[in-house]
Amino acid sequence: MTMTRESASTLLSGLRSGTLSATALMEATLDRIAEANGAVNAVVSLRDRASLMAEAAEADKVPPAERGALHGLPIAVKDLADVKGIATTQGSPLFKDTIADHDDLMVARMRAAGAIFIGKTNTPEFGLGSHTFNPVHGATGNPYDPTLSCGGSSGGAAVALATGMTALADGSDMMGSLRNPAGWCNVYGFRPSWSRVPSDPEGDNFLHQLATLGPMARSPEDIAILLDVISGPDPRLPHGCPADPVGALEPADMKGKRIGWLGDWSGAFPMDDGILELCRDAVNVFEDLGAEVHELAAPFSSEKIWESWIALRSWQVSTGLLPLLETRRDSLKDSAIWEIERGRAMSGMDVHRASVIRSDWFIAAAKLFESYDALVLPTAQVWPFELTRPYPTEIAGHRMDTYHRWMQCVVPVSLLGLPCLAMPAGFGAAGLPMGIQLFGGRGSDAALLAMGQAYHNATEWPQKRPAM
Repeated sequence: MTMTRESASTLLSGLRSGTLSATALMEATLDRIAEANGAVNAVVSLRDRASLMAEAAEADKVPPAERGALHGLPIAVKDLADVKGIATTQGSPLFKDTIADHDDLMVARMRAAGAIFIGKTNTPEFGLGSHTFNPVHGATGNPYDPTLSCGGSSGGAAVALATGMTALADGSDMMGSLRNPAGWCNVYGFRPSWSRVPSDPEGDNFLHQLATLGPMARSPEDIAILLDVISGPDPRLPHGCPADPVGALEPADMKGKRIGWLGDWSGAFPMDDGILELCRDAVNVFEDLGAEVHELAAPFSSEKIWESWIALRSWQVSTGLLPLLETRRDSLKDSAIWEIERGRAMSGMDVHRASVIRSDWFIAAAKLFESYDALVLPTAQVWPFELTRPYPTEIAGHRMDTYHRWMQCVVPVSLLGLPCLAMPAGFGAAGLPMGIQLFGGRGSDAALLAMGQAYHNATEWPQKRPAM
């Protein structure tokens, strides 16, 4: 196995002990990016080699006792977060020349742990839509077929991992933004319990509980490393999820565990042919490991969940982008305008009604978690589609009524801020990857990752089927 295909845990162990130098890893990383990135366009705003090699050389001078959890590891940050000295374009021409003058909180935590930031990973414009393309950096191709979508909005991150350009990556997730790319790129993505990984304390810090930052990697063990670095409360924020360190992740003993398979939500989620069968086969791995797997009927109205979701999502998105609608409407893509106009048309009572539905679904889900250790859904309802298509408009004969309805299967998790591990499920008839979502009650992050590690040890999909 080449150095850039090694696990993050192996690389970091070598970097801390000194058996691997940061300069050797940086050189291998930049060589791999030069080799692979042209075909997929995952890493953007790449810093110059000389500066990065100089930083790696400085990292090698740090005494072993002072080396942090990410010491010397090259990382590219999703192009929605600020990294001091690097452009934060958000995929928008409005910000293509905006150089960050500070690190976001998550980035600062990674830097303090010793990470070396090499550039950014590509994202859709403003992170909207589960397909990574924008007018600044272009589209990111799927590592198993670059003519197809890699998902989004953490598409560049997933592709960088799958192709061995990075060993760890950050993502963010409102509506499957790190789960769908993980599924379509044969890697892992973790949406933590909401508020476990805090965002920067900007604007309103009380009302919006849909989006979160989270780690991505080629195994749950590696995800746990980055999760521990970026987790933890910030005293400037009113909400704080308990964030006890996961530490060195051990696989769960699945004997006696109960897993609920939700499939297509009793027919509510149309699916492309082959997805349900492949994902159900993946769930069978838990049975092979000793768990009980039960097929469950839909536990709540999918339409009620959707009604709540699109109201709360538009309300949240509009609060951030409304000033741009008023001043630069001609520079915004259609989906952004749609979200903003819906959000600003809502009354306080509209938001209240949506949140009452969310509360009712939370109660129903809590009841389920009294009987089940985790629930499972597919990560997407369609296979990766053509790079030139903005989004699917139809699934299995069902017309989609919004630009994001085709990703409805991720919404039950997002609406409640639940922890969720996106895991590779294998490959379909056309050789394309798909994934499953393993999710539990708030605060069950460590338990989900341990179950995911047991699954990974039994499957090792990212290692058995590496991308280009």
